[in-house]
Amino acid sequence: MSSPDASQDTGRSRLWSVDEHLADVLAAVRPLEPIELQLLDAQGCVLVEDVTVPVALPPFDNSSMDGYAVRTADVQGASEEFPAVLTVIGDVAAGSGELPVVGPGQAARIMTGAPLPPGAEAVVPVEWTDGGTGGGAAAGMTPASAAPEGAAGEVRVHRSAEARAHVRARGSDVQAGDLALAAGTVLGPPQIALLAAIGRGTVRVRPRPRVVVLSTGSELVQPGEALAAGTIYDSNSFALAAAARDAGAIAYRVGAVADDAETLKATIEDQLIRADLLVTTGGVSVGAYDVVKEALSAAGAPEGEPGSGRMEFRKLAMQPGKPQGFGTIGPDHTPLLALPGNPVSSYVSFELFVRPAIRALMGLPDVSRPSVRAVLKADKALGSPAGRRQFLRGKYDPESGTVSPVGGSGSHLIAALAHADALMVVPEEVTSVEPGADLEVVLLG
Repeated sequence: MSSPDASQDTGRSRLWSVDEHLADVLAAVRPLEPIELQLLDAQGCVLVEDVTVPVALPPFDNSSMDGYAVRTADVQGASEEFPAVLTVIGDVAAGSGELPVVGPGQAARIMTGAPLPPGAEAVVPVEWTDGGTGGGAAAGMTPASAAPEGAAGEVRVHRSAEARAHVRARGSDVQAGDLALAAGTVLGPPQIALLAAIGRGTVRVRPRPRVVVLSTGSELVQPGEALAAGTIYDSNSFALAAAARDAGAIAYRVGAVADDAETLKATIEDQLIRADLLVTTGGVSVGAYDVVKEALSAAGAPEGEPGSGRMEFRKLAMQPGKPQGFGTIGPDHTPLLALPGNPVSSYVSFELFVRPAIRALMGLPDVSRPSVRAVLKADKALGSPAGRRQFLRGKYDPESGTVSPVGGSGSHLIAALAHADALMVVPEEVTSVEPGADLEVVLLG
């Protein structure tokens, strides 16, 4: 960009494209510095190092069934009519240390996950035996605490078993030295399970960004409170905090701030200590009570270069969401995105600009929602203003490859937004989209 004076001229007078504005946002956002976290604290974070397997998993041959560890020669040809009768020499439970040695004509009672004892070559499930009762096929084993004598005596085996039957081989999951997880992996429950299974108690990640969301407007009332004349419920801060969480951030929602520049300035300054990114909604247009512009200018943050501790307010060639603000604020140059106040404008702006900023802070390469091509399914043509990239709410059907409009184009129609799962993108040069036309569709789910 050019000097602050030139920026004031161009920022206010010309229309910026969606792509230009997003490029400026991403240019000022840097991935957060990596930290070492306990496994559960690392959920949702991005791994910054390759993790290799220190020991094989499983670390020893173990049983996949409750039953008896046997030598295959001892059960060859066994049947219900002519069972193999073996001497039970002891129990092998999961976590067992010293193991009995299974010799000819012997068996060890073994539990799922327990190490295969020396001499044993296979496991026969308890259902293939009499369970040591001397009767017919067993349905299960008597608990060791209730019948310790079950680990001795005889067991009748009614079926033969091949070598290694019902045995999980050492290293059958992963081998020592294998790559467990690659840098860039987002850690969800399965990845955390794998890290725990290979013995990792901590892991080095980029932390989840802390995002503070503020709504502005003296007309806003918190849900659960009574509405007075001329007031409405604050939905934007809830929508954007939820969207920030959905994007992978830790979100802090600040109650609505009245239309007073000093109050807003003080609130923003108070929130800087816990913010990697600030998001405001409302107060960025050209009205007399657009306090976000007033407060940030009063805070010594005139329009200028994003990333230099200054704010810039622009008009974008898009609908909804024409007025936008972006810059950095405070001693740490914390990024701040100022979104319009109409609910749909606010949410669409979040998807286009804030979500990519959050994902960039996390260090992810793919920062935007996935998009597909779909055929418009509608009763009539959709109009779009010339020179504006329009984002219309839609319902996408992946089976038919079609998308249908949901609600109108008004930026206040929040009920329609709740039933949409996609945004239909109408390019700047297109003013009418006929049914059957091919459209870009941004998938929100």
